[in-house]
Amino acid sequence: MRVSAKSDYALRALIEMATRADSAAVSAEELGRLQDIPRNFLQAILADLRRAGIVLSQRGQSGGWKLARVAGDVSVADVIRAVDGPLVSVYGLRPEQVEYNDRAEPLQQVWIAARRSLRDVFEHVSIQQLADQRLPDCVSRRTADEDAWAPH
Repeated sequence: MRVSAKSDYALRALIEMATRADSAAVSAEELGRLQDIPRNFLQAILADLRRAGIVLSQRGQSGGWKLARVAGDVSVADVIRAVDGPLVSVYGLRPEQVEYNDRAEPLQQVWIAARRSLRDVFEHVSIQQLADQRLPDCVSRRTADEDAWAPH
């Protein structure tokens, strides 16, 4: 799996929003500056997050962007789906929609198993946990294995 710049930037922007003690709105310019995200790209990402109901924009002198939901209720999976679509796709199709001949049919099960593995991590990590720098044990255990860090 490749994590797109779009997903990475979206998560970083949301972490910045979640760390605001007063939940005040923050401008796209400030988010971009704090996380080194190109402004135009960030504007498009924020629009995707708004359409998904994850953030809202606030107009006026103290305007900007803020979380529309509690940070603990927004998972990494929610964010990736909002900006990039399904966690796993094959030729733009969901794994259960892909059709193979008899010899290649087990590939579909591989794609579905991969999606399940991603869900096991991405659906259990919230923006609040990232902002607090406290990952759930199910994720920490996976990174404790030395082999997890080895490039293959």
